[in-house]
Amino acid sequence: MAFQKAVKGTILVGGGALATVLGLSHFAHYKRKQVNLAFVEAADCISEPVNREPPSREAQILTLKNTSEFDVLVIGGGATGSGCALDAVTRGLKTALVERDDFSSGTSSRSTKLIHGGVRYLQKAIMKLDIEQYRMVKEALHERANLLEIAPHLSAPLPIMLPIYKWWQLPYYWVGIKLYDLVAGSNCLKSSYVLSKSRALEHFPMLQKDKLVGAIVYYDGQHNDARMNLAIALTAARYGAATANYMEVMSLLKKTDPQTGKERVSGARCKDVLTGEEFDVRAKCVINATGPFTDTVRKMDDKDTTAICQPSAGVHIVMPGYYSPESMGLLDPATSDGRVIFFLPWQKMTIAGTTDTPTDVTHHPIPSEEDINFILNEVRNYLSCDVEVRRGDVLAAWSGIRPLVTDPKSADTKSISRNHVVDISESGLITIAGGKWTTYRSMAEDTINAAVKAHNLKAGPSRTVGLFLQGGKDWSPTLYIRLVQDYGLESEVAQHLAATYGDKAFEVAKMASVTGKRWPIVGVRLVSEFPYIEAEVKYGIKEYACTAVDMISRRTRLAFLNVQAAEEALPRIVELMGRELNWDDSKKEEELETARKFLYYEMGYKSRSEQLTDRSEISLLPSDIDRYKKRFHKFDADQKGFITIVDVQRVLESIGVQMDENTLHEILNEVDLNKNGQVELNEFLQLMSAIQKGRVSGSRLAILMKTAEENLDRRVPIPVDRSCGGLGCLNPCRFRCVSCSHR
Repeated sequence: MAFQKAVKGTILVGGGALATVLGLSHFAHYKRKQVNLAFVEAADCISEPVNREPPSREAQILTLKNTSEFDVLVIGGGATGSGCALDAVTRGLKTALVERDDFSSGTSSRSTKLIHGGVRYLQKAIMKLDIEQYRMVKEALHERANLLEIAPHLSAPLPIMLPIYKWWQLPYYWVGIKLYDLVAGSNCLKSSYVLSKSRALEHFPMLQKDKLVGAIVYYDGQHNDARMNLAIALTAARYGAATANYMEVMSLLKKTDPQTGKERVSGARCKDVLTGEEFDVRAKCVINATGPFTDTVRKMDDKDTTAICQPSAGVHIVMPGYYSPESMGLLDPATSDGRVIFFLPWQKMTIAGTTDTPTDVTHHPIPSEEDINFILNEVRNYLSCDVEVRRGDVLAAWSGIRPLVTDPKSADTKSISRNHVVDISESGLITIAGGKWTTYRSMAEDTINAAVKAHNLKAGPSRTVGLFLQGGKDWSPTLYIRLVQDYGLESEVAQHLAATYGDKAFEVAKMASVTGKRWPIVGVRLVSEFPYIEAEVKYGIKEYACTAVDMISRRTRLAFLNVQAAEEALPRIVELMGRELNWDDSKKEEELETARKFLYYEMGYKSRSEQLTDRSEISLLPSDIDRYKKRFHKFDADQKGFITIVDVQRVLESIGVQMDENTLHEILNEVDLNKNGQVELNEFLQLMSAIQKGRVSGSRLAILMKTAEENLDRRVPIPVDRSCGGLGCLNPCRFRCVSCSHR
């Protein structure tokens, strides 16, 4: 039995990885309307978490309010903050973590999804004899191996191809990649190797063939970043950390040190964003792990302090899975402007990025059309001319703010540090900034080491190397088979649940609704083409999901995979969450509106909608215009110059197809640019012109009209499932077709 004892507490502000590590030593148990705190000795916590399940958010808030003083308070719920909370709590420190938004709501959910040492950093380290960058790469490769071990359900090795188009580059890059393997040492995932031209094309048939000499393949790790961040935070909560999302720090608390007479940071004034309630959380040590918002918290401590964060925006796009092989990534080591672009399979889609441009710090970064087109152009350079890279095939796009920092203790304060920086202010505020996703654990360890030393906390060494994250301990590659056999889930859904929740997948399966079909027996999908099921919404609330945005972006990854599918699933998600959280109709409408704004501005809908407007040019050949007019007039039999729902219904009925009026209204509304309830000939020609240029794909109206035209005499039914549904189209395309560029 674990030895229980009272331990003086630590306050963690924020919900990142750093905050989660700090918060593990503290847990709340709410029973009989009372809050009883128990803290377990760190050595025993490692083998057995304090809580079988993370306490509810309400219980965590009661713990924050009723604890006289924590050892550590972490501000920030990203990867680094959550990592700090986990590190602290597993050392036996009483830990708290607060996050203004949701866990992983910022940069930590908007990465390239790689767990890597950084091939380009190693290249720079060698070329410039930069020992700092070399150490960073070596550290990252060690952390890569650890992360793959402690969360095997959320991460896996990924082969990445580096295509070679000049003979002299083959030995140059081969030596560099072999050095990457060498630096990894015993942590090398798999040895890199060289492929001939023919073998390279076998593995990556979409590759540009002309002048291809061969390719080099090396291995790095890939993960589900937001779910990984959440796993760190949940693990911290299970080990005893008091963690709370939607808890904003309004100001820092200070008290005078009786020995020195100086003011010391002693906690934070916090506000529950969901209720508006404010209260103080006191701690011996406060850690600032807020990523891009590092300077905001530093200025709460000292308004005259020098800013150290130099934010940089990185844009990524998601395209259909057929743009890349299922298990092989691609690295473009030298883009047209000297940057690096990754082109990777992820969640059965293809992710491409990133850009690297200076930006302002904002809570709601927006991907620009310029950055999206830059990535598309780079992709075109490496893919075969047989593959038409279309703007309309961008299913989602996002921008993440990378918090590059300068070291305030460095003589050269303008030089950006590629490694992380731990800074301690005169009043004792500890700031952890910089670094990368892969090294969150070592960043957390360094931070807690600094906290223990600076504030004379009683704690042992870090215990997070090899510590399984939630879901990882009893996961196995065949776990999904048991889900299929024991619960009657579809194989695809079972594999998804196993890869998302690990050994906790059985708890989700138990919540799954009966489908009413012969097969699958349980597991009603939120949207037909993705394996997310309704039970995940209910389970997501147990994982501290508070809003619809939490659910579509971080508990599920729908918003990052296909924003149109996410929008389609929203009403049902809000209905399910409303039932569990007792939302009234007004609250449901508010959640729908907020989530749609999130998709529109932050996930690429805005740039998509600009692909077809009432000002779009019509650039068609006369023969094409005549052809499209003929097609249009098959629906506009009365030569009115526009078509309505009635016209479309008439044509569909003539070929034996029934479609409900709401769906038809949605289809026409996609192309009704002036929103007058009808589609005019000019609007239809603008649509077809945009499709020919590749700016729009998956337009349901275009596919419906083309298919109807071809089948009027044959009376062949029109299938009505969604196609690829790129961001260039106006709404989800429910017509399954070989290519969405139907003309």
